[in-house]
Amino acid sequence: MVDVIGFLSLGLFTAHVTGNLVVIAALLVRGGPPNMAQILAVPVFIVAVAAVWLIAKASERRGPALVRPLLLVQFLLLACVLIFRVINDPAANPRGLMAGVAGMIAVSAMACQFALLRLSVPDAPSTTVMTANLTNTVLALLDTLSRAQPLTEGANERLKRILKVLAGFFAGCVAGAVAVSLLGSWAWSLPVALAAVAVAFY
Repeated sequence: MVDVIGFLSLGLFTAHVTGNLVVIAALLVRGGPPNMAQILAVPVFIVAVAAVWLIAKASERRGPALVRPLLLVQFLLLACVLIFRVINDPAANPRGLMAGVAGMIAVSAMACQFALLRLSVPDAPSTTVMTANLTNTVLALLDTLSRAQPLTEGANERLKRILKVLAGFFAGCVAGAVAVSLLGSWAWSLPVALAAVAVAFY
């Protein structure tokens, strides 16, 4: 959801570092100027992941005990994006300084989400790497349907788990696109609200 909202309103993939690298390379080869926010997104993502690691170390918590504090950090970052977006309207100049700042805060929020999953629930399927999830879904489906010895263990359970992630990801993308169309600057209120619910109920 945040990636779609970021892409539509800021011209930047906030959670998809691969997408930013592909766009940068394509623009450089074709002679177009790359979006500075896309270039900055990669080092900012790295620094944000490192910052989350430092927060986790300082908290002296491990595994699931890290979820709530890191969800709170993600919520605060998303709330900052919403406030910044509404006050400054970076969409008026998608390549300007204000759009870049909003984009970097959103990138930091998504870096927090990635780090949260790897540090707190390392066995959980990724919520953003849909190429790998789709590949795993197809392989698990084929193993489940095959009458022969499956190539991978636990295909049925993996299929159920990953299908939920794929469905949730697609629903989030659609919701994000609808939010940008209907709410404009306030589209960021949707991920902020969902992050608040996650903090409240975890």
